[in-house]
Amino acid sequence: MKTIIITGASKGIGYQTAKLLSKQNKVIAISRSQAKNKELTKNGVLCFNADISKLTKKEFDLFLKQHKISKIDAVINNAGLLVNKPFQKLSYADYKDVFDVNFFGAFNLIQLTYPFLLKSKTPHVVNISSVGGVNNTSKFPGLSIYSSSKGALTILTECLAEEFKNKISVNALALGAVNTEMLQQAFPNYKAPINANQMANYIADFALNGNAYFNGQIIKVTLSNP
Repeated sequence: MKTIIITGASKGIGYQTAKLLSKQNKVIAISRSQAKNKELTKNGVLCFNADISKLTKKEFDLFLKQHKISKIDAVINNAGLLVNKPFQKLSYADYKDVFDVNFFGAFNLIQLTYPFLLKSKTPHVVNISSVGGVNNTSKFPGLSIYSSSKGALTILTECLAEEFKNKISVNALALGAVNTEMLQQAFPNYKAPINANQMANYIADFALNGNAYFNGQIIKVTLSNP
């Protein structure tokens, strides 16, 4: 049994991935919302309500100590915030909101989990990025701040894979469109070809097994040719 942390677990891909992994693993689901805590708890998931961009070492270490967790095998940085707005209308508040969730939240959690990942025999950090945050792919009007934040996350992935080489594997999954609440809010009339449960199956398997084959890779997970 592995111990896995996943962020953004209150809905969509994060919720489905937490449920799936909890069948055979110890899962810690971190999210700001408590919307689906009861359902996750029924599946044996440990729910930790926190803003990962503001989570402190003291708070994090105390939570792990209370639940007698001494090592972490995988971290899935799934929390995401999407703002669809023309570039000329974007504000500093938009920038800070999106980067706090999509970039700094992952940055902070990797720092917090680092000593616990070192105790695992197969430590793996999986950053959930976007094809919009990868070079030479199609970009969409209104997503400049979102795609930029995911681009920052992909570069962080490559940097940490080198810095943590031979200690912790770090990879990113650059997802294409997935039919989630976040996508529907940003693009109400768009129907994605993949649903959250289908993507959760891929992410769960990759978190458990992908580090045997990949390190420092940005893997595009999409049915289209971006």
